[in-house]
Amino acid sequence: MKHTRYFLAGLTILCVFMIAVTSIRGSLLNPLRNAVGALLVPVQSGINAVGGGIYKEVSAMTELRQALSENEKLQAQVDELTEENTRLRSEEQELSRLRELYQLDQDYMEYNKVGARIIAKDSSSWFSVFRIDKGSEDGIRENMNVIAGGGLVGIVTDVGTNYATVRSIIDDSSQVSAMAQQSGDTCIVSGDLRLFKEGRLRLSYMEKDDDVKDGDMIVTSNISGKFLPGILIGYATDITVDYHDNLTKSGYLIPAARFDRLQEVLVITDLKDAGPELDE
Repeated sequence: MKHTRYFLAGLTILCVFMIAVTSIRGSLLNPLRNAVGALLVPVQSGINAVGGGIYKEVSAMTELRQALSENEKLQAQVDELTEENTRLRSEEQELSRLRELYQLDQDYMEYNKVGARIIAKDSSSWFSVFRIDKGSEDGIRENMNVIAGGGLVGIVTDVGTNYATVRSIIDDSSQVSAMAQQSGDTCIVSGDLRLFKEGRLRLSYMEKDDDVKDGDMIVTSNISGKFLPGILIGYATDITVDYHDNLTKSGYLIPAARFDRLQEVLVITDLKDAGPELDE
């Protein structure tokens, strides 16, 4: 009981003191407030500066992570679109080539044909000798003519069960008995890989008075031993009289087929009737 009285007395004194303090004029407490402010303001400013810097760093890191995440998504979209574009371009190019083959098939409707894909070629930049994915099981036989890209490509020289080898007209060993479509005058188209670097083949064995001139369409002749008649080979260019005898003339031929990017061909399954084999 005695202790309770002491406690109540002390509490009463504290309340009186607090009332007295709050009653004191504000000017008397200014020095205390100023001292406290001088101590606390720099600390608070430092805390605010550090906090602001940390907030900026955290915000920057967050934005960076978001940017990296968005960049990964965009890159994935770019890769997907690039792949899709490449596929579409490849399909477009294939469609264009197949349209050319279809048109070629229509141009030579009198002949039976089998479509084939090129599966291998020699090490040169051009398709001088190449292999196709059709063979004896598909009715392919030696000496069958091969066309693509608007004209004659070559001739089948070897046949397996499911493949065949084709020697093209640009090969050094190739010779094709040909003629000018307009006049019917004959000539020989000779393969020459070094000359073909200029995109041309050799055209020779023409008489001085033969009507073969620049721009003429050169086709396989009726007297060819292995090549069917009337197949476009290319176009005559730079036809001149041979200076060494002044009796013959020669020139060059620009092939109709593109021998740097062959992928699909048509094999004519009709064979030329036996005759004088002017062509190897």
